[in-house]
Amino acid sequence: MQVLGVFKSLHRTRMTVFKEDDRALTAARLKINEEFKKNKNETSEENIQKMIKMGTDVEIVLRDTVMQMEHVGEKRLLLRPRESHMLENVPYCDEPRKKS
Repeated sequence: MQVLGVFKSLHRTRMTVFKEDDRALTAARLKINEEFKKNKNETSEENIQKMIKMGTDVEIVLRDTVMQMEHVGEKRLLLRPRESHMLENVPYCDEPRKKS
């Protein structure tokens, strides 16, 4: 059951990370499906757990580090960050904070 959960999670993340990019969506779908099909006959519990861990790690990397960019000119790119990449805007301060 864990395997199916990782499979679905990877596909949900793929849909979010590569939204509106048909080429990347297709490539990611094919790669996910290929990896799961390649290992569908695995019977070793230890190897299955390692692959589940790998799939979970890949999902985290995709979700947390991949950002979309779009060519908008010859030498210009438009960055399209997801909401999860946005941080609070904290003003920069040269002086270290005083410990209270």
